[in-house]
Amino acid sequence: MTGNILIHGATMVLPGETGVGDLRIRGGLIESIALGETLEPMDDELFVDGTGLHLMPGMIDPQVHFRDPGQPEKEDLGSGSAAAVSGGITSFLDMPNNKPSITTLEGMKSKLKTASEKCVNNYGFFIGATPDNVSDLQDAVGTPDAPIAIPGICGIKIFMGSSTGTLLVNEREALERIFNGTGGLIAVHAEDEKRMDERRELIEGRTDIAAHAEWRDDITALIATQLAVELAQASGHRLHVLHLTSGIEADWLDGITMLPSTATGDGAIITTETLPQHLTFDETDVAREGTRLQMNPPVRYAKDRETLWMQLKAGTIQCIATDHAPHTLEAKALGFPAAPSGMPGVETSLAVMLTHAKAGACSIEDVVKWMSTNVADCFNMVGKGRLEEGMDGDVILVDMDTVRTVEDAQTWTRVGWSPFNGRDLVGWTQVTVVAGVPVFERSPETGPKGRVLVEPGAAGTPLIMTPWS
Repeated sequence: MTGNILIHGATMVLPGETGVGDLRIRGGLIESIALGETLEPMDDELFVDGTGLHLMPGMIDPQVHFRDPGQPEKEDLGSGSAAAVSGGITSFLDMPNNKPSITTLEGMKSKLKTASEKCVNNYGFFIGATPDNVSDLQDAVGTPDAPIAIPGICGIKIFMGSSTGTLLVNEREALERIFNGTGGLIAVHAEDEKRMDERRELIEGRTDIAAHAEWRDDITALIATQLAVELAQASGHRLHVLHLTSGIEADWLDGITMLPSTATGDGAIITTETLPQHLTFDETDVAREGTRLQMNPPVRYAKDRETLWMQLKAGTIQCIATDHAPHTLEAKALGFPAAPSGMPGVETSLAVMLTHAKAGACSIEDVVKWMSTNVADCFNMVGKGRLEEGMDGDVILVDMDTVRTVEDAQTWTRVGWSPFNGRDLVGWTQVTVVAGVPVFERSPETGPKGRVLVEPGAAGTPLIMTPWS
């Protein structure tokens, strides 16, 4: 548990180049990177042979629902954190639609304490917005003139359309109060509640899963995204649009979004993300799998998937999240419309994206950029997202050759299933390291599920994110 480790002979995905070499972490920080060279082992460090494996910065998932507090039958911070490290996720940002919803600084501090006791990777949390809690939001993130950044608090979450929780802010006046009165970053679930209410009668009485995407259509998403962007631009507020699902949204955002590190001037910085689910599945998968693939916003159509890929590679979409939102199979078996929306994803996201890379849809370097480097950029994370001397020693070793079939029985999430069940994937994490401490391994000895190497709370700290001016 010293945070001292030497990884030898791995194919390192470095900023700007990829090649074989050695990497040393001491005291939890990356001390030395030797590309094309060998570093001599020290007596007080763990030696790991990375030959034949890819060494990457730890992945960062900026949108998960680990259900803590209130729904332990679905997940908690301990089980969610274990699932995350099994998939190479060394840091995560968790949402506030818990039971009860987390809408005060007191609630945020309680979640941070729980995370310190249960997690085995790094963590951050969003505070939930309501129509009348601006003062509570200011306690957590400050005001426009005096923004603050408390370790482990990453911003404000606004549900512009009702989803799986009780939080909802859909009136323009309330939204303006939040955008004009708070500091920090605002992340929005962008679906227009009024349009959903109007369209509900169009699917009245239907039980086929296709009705879900017809009801919550792409215009429903576009209207809300356009409003959020309008409010951000008018106020100069930092905005992140969560889980982009439609081609028309992605095309409309072209020329509007940018990485914070590339922003110039005083205008609002706007970023967005998409999910492995929406880059992989379409209406044919939904028809086959049913409510397992029901989520909000919905998995849409092949044309949307193709546009999302195009705009991801063009840079309009900056990063990838999972929206890991587990529900029990018993609840999912209720069928549409009774089944809840949401699915697990945190432990398969990297393998799904690296399988796309293996098939030629993108490069391994693209995946590292979208799932680590750019996420750290989008959230002003300190020390994360790159294999670079002086950065935090959060790294993973990944096998790009072994094909493994996803099986529900091998999942770490408490609900015990995966939307990718039955799919063959490569890119499985073999070792996950947090601040120089190995926290997970997958090997012939452990079997395909792998094992967590540390006790709950033994690794991981609140993420440090600098304030937004």
